[in-house]
Amino acid sequence: MNQLEALQAALAGEHAALYGVGVAGGKLNGAKFRAAGELFEAHRANRDRLSALIAAAGETPVAAEPAYDLPRAVVNAATAAALVLVVEVRIAAVYGDLVEAAEQPAVRAFAIEALLAAAGNQLAWGGVPLAFPGATA
Repeated sequence: MNQLEALQAALAGEHAALYGVGVAGGKLNGAKFRAAGELFEAHRANRDRLSALIAAAGETPVAAEPAYDLPRAVVNAATAAALVLVVEVRIAAVYGDLVEAAEQPAVRAFAIEALLAAAGNQLAWGGVPLAFPGATA
């Protein structure tokens, strides 16, 4: 996978993350709702940055799908939090791929920052510490 392919994959991941966090937010309230809102904004900022990097490379950023399949039904706060955790595990994996494929230091730095944020988000949403966040093997 080259840098552009990894950027497009990360952008596709951010589109899916926005969808998932948006769905989850509908079943949350209080502090968790606010945390989901902040997370949504962080994913939106990452989406916009990825889109700009892809456009700067002379390519068209991948578009969001109209909807995404969720790994489980979101029916209450517990299933909503579980969905956010899955979203963060998945987005960490695409940023891990971008770290590996990055050809420019600025892209690699962005990918590392996003990977670290996803690892922290996993902990905040009930995940356990991992030695290598984003590793798929």
